[in-house]
Amino acid sequence: MFRRKEYEILNKMLDAAINGTFEENCFDESELSKLQSKLMRYLSSSSMSERKIREEKESLKGLITNISHQTKTPLTNILMYTELLKESAAGCREEAYADEIYTHAKKLESLMEALIKMSRLEIGVFQYEKAEVWYSGIIDKVTNQARAKAKNKEISIQIDSEKDYQVNLDEKWVVEAVYNILDNAIKYSPSGTTIYIEAFSYELFSGIRIRDEGIGVTEEEIPLIFGRFYRGRNVHDVEGIGVGLFLAREIIEGNGGYIKVKSELGKGTIFEICFPNVSTL
Repeated sequence: MFRRKEYEILNKMLDAAINGTFEENCFDESELSKLQSKLMRYLSSSSMSERKIREEKESLKGLITNISHQTKTPLTNILMYTELLKESAAGCREEAYADEIYTHAKKLESLMEALIKMSRLEIGVFQYEKAEVWYSGIIDKVTNQARAKAKNKEISIQIDSEKDYQVNLDEKWVVEAVYNILDNAIKYSPSGTTIYIEAFSYELFSGIRIRDEGIGVTEEEIPLIFGRFYRGRNVHDVEGIGVGLFLAREIIEGNGGYIKVKSELGKGTIFEICFPNVSTL
């Protein structure tokens, strides 16, 4: 059993360790001195590990920023000169080659942007700037971005504007996340179908519901669709790189939310993007 004096010394040692003011001293009690020495070694080791993690994180930030700058100019030049080549080769066989180069260069550009964004999100480079906003504003911004693509596929977007709720989040980033989900719905829905969007609320959470009449996925596949570069088993003929849903989940979880998915193969999918109600924060 510890004596009161020994207990008080241990308590002070732990308080100092928590506050970051711990220093190794010499006690007469040999067992306490051993314990203090071990605690000091542990704290030193932990401090070094934490410092190393911070340094590696800063190094990664610098590397990602450098990659972003170094790849942007060559890709821009490739796209620009390919457009010039298409103009000068109009009507010739070379125009088809130029079209192929341009298409693949655009894919590479999209892939690089997605990779850089993914890396920045995962190492915490971005700081979300939250404010109270209405779901109606997010829905308007998202659908305005998506209408042209939906129109090209003859897909109708219907918005239920009867309900609206306020929520605390970074609107710019959440708009991107919700757009990725809506874009996914457009991509995997056949022509002539409809996508329904509405705001909803439960007791503690509210959110945006997106329901499509697309190809759907099996229950077993639902946990996989948010993985990096995951492409569904029956969608390899549809253009995409498989990062949209991954980015959407990262952004939504970074804003304190979560995503629920219900789907039936051949009948469609429902995405619910949920955030805590303002009153529950």
